[in-house]
Amino acid sequence: MSDDRNSSIGWFIAGLGLGALVGVLYAPKSGRETREALMTGLDDGREYLSNRGREAGTQVRQWVDKGKETVGRQRDQINSAFEAGRQAYREATGGNNPGGNEGRG
Repeated sequence: MSDDRNSSIGWFIAGLGLGALVGVLYAPKSGRETREALMTGLDDGREYLSNRGREAGTQVRQWVDKGKETVGRQRDQINSAFEAGRQAYREATGGNNPGGNEGRG
């Protein structure tokens, strides 16, 4: 899906360039008007790219937050399973401390 977005942005930029070129070649306007039209088109393109960059940043932050939440849930589940295993071991061995050195010596 990201390849489609990158491709779309590439085609948009190519279209801007081609449109500017055709506009310059066939424009019935004066040089000043043509330059102003080109600058307006460039400003529009710059604004579009800026907006897309902000949207991409927002999307990346959302993905990172979702990833952190998923890792946190997995960590909690692993800790719960570990504690359940530890408790089951204690119950099965009569309350001995697994791996502990207390009482030895």
